[in-house]
Amino acid sequence: MTVPMIATRTPTLPPRVVAALLLLLTLVGASPAAAYQLEPFKDRLFAYPGLLAGKADDAFVIVDYDKRRDIHQRDKEWEREVFGEYVSMRPSSSQKDLKLTAGGRTITYMRVGEPRGARAIVIYVHGQGGNRFQGMNDVSFGGNFNRIKNLMVRNSGLYMTLDVKDFDARGAGDVKALMQHYVSQAPQARVYVACGSMGGFLCWRLARDSGAAAMMGGMLLMGSTWDEDFLSSGTFRSGRLPIYFGHGSWDEVYNWKRQAAFYERLKARKSDYPARFVLFETGTHGTPIRMTDWRLVLNWMFAAAGR
Repeated sequence: MTVPMIATRTPTLPPRVVAALLLLLTLVGASPAAAYQLEPFKDRLFAYPGLLAGKADDAFVIVDYDKRRDIHQRDKEWEREVFGEYVSMRPSSSQKDLKLTAGGRTITYMRVGEPRGARAIVIYVHGQGGNRFQGMNDVSFGGNFNRIKNLMVRNSGLYMTLDVKDFDARGAGDVKALMQHYVSQAPQARVYVACGSMGGFLCWRLARDSGAAAMMGGMLLMGSTWDEDFLSSGTFRSGRLPIYFGHGSWDEVYNWKRQAAFYERLKARKSDYPARFVLFETGTHGTPIRMTDWRLVLNWMFAAAGR
C-alpha cells in the first residue's frame, strides 16, 4: 500500500528575517580557537621530516633531523642559499627598513606586512652577533625566515626584526616599545616573540613584565635560554602565555638537557601550562631556526590563547 503524499506549504519569511537568522547562526557557530589560523604555505617542504617520538601535536616530540637531508639536499649552497622551491619573494613588495624613536633611543628594524588590520604580529629577536637582517634573510636557514614572512603577509599579519643593542633591560625595552607602537595601530593583534639563542634573555624579561606579557600571545625559544624566575611570575601563574621550546640535541651553546629539565619543572608546577618542547635529534645550535614549523607552532598558540 502506498502512503499518499500530503502537500504542504512552507511558510515564507521576509528576506530581512532570513538574513538576520543566518548572521545569528554564523556568530553562534563560530569557534574562538578557529577565528584566526595561518593557511598552508609550502607545508610539504617545511613539515617535520619524521618523528622519532610522539606526534606533531604532542607536548614533547623528537624530530628526526638529518644534516645530509636537511642541509646538503635542501641547500644550493650549504648553509648559505636554499634551493628556489623553498622561497617566494611575494613579501618583498611590503618589506621596509625603518626607525622608531622611543625612550630617547632610535630602534632600527625591518617589517613586512601592513599594520592596518593586522591580525597577529611576530617579532624575531636575534642572538649575539646577529642583526635585523638575519631574520629577513630569504635564503639562509633553509628558507625558514622566508616562510614566516610569507605566512604573515598572506594571512593579514606583520613580521618584524630589529637590531638588539644589548641583552638586558635596554634590549627588552626596545622590543617592548616596538610592540606598543604596533599594537596601538592593530589593537586586535597579539604579539608572538621568537628569540634565537641569547635573544632568549629578552624573551624571558618580556614574559615577566606584566605590561609586555599582556600584549603577547606566545613566545618561541629557538636554541635558547631558560629562566627560573619565570616560575614565580604572575605570567606563569596565569597560564596564559604559550611557550615553544625548540632545541638541538647537539647544541654546544645551551645544553638541551638543562632546557628540557626546566620544561619539566614548569610542567610539574602547572601540568596544564601551554608549553611544548621539540627536540631535533643531532641538531646543533642553529637547527631550531632552520627546522621549526612556524605554521604548526603559531596555529597551536592561536588556539591555546583562545583566538
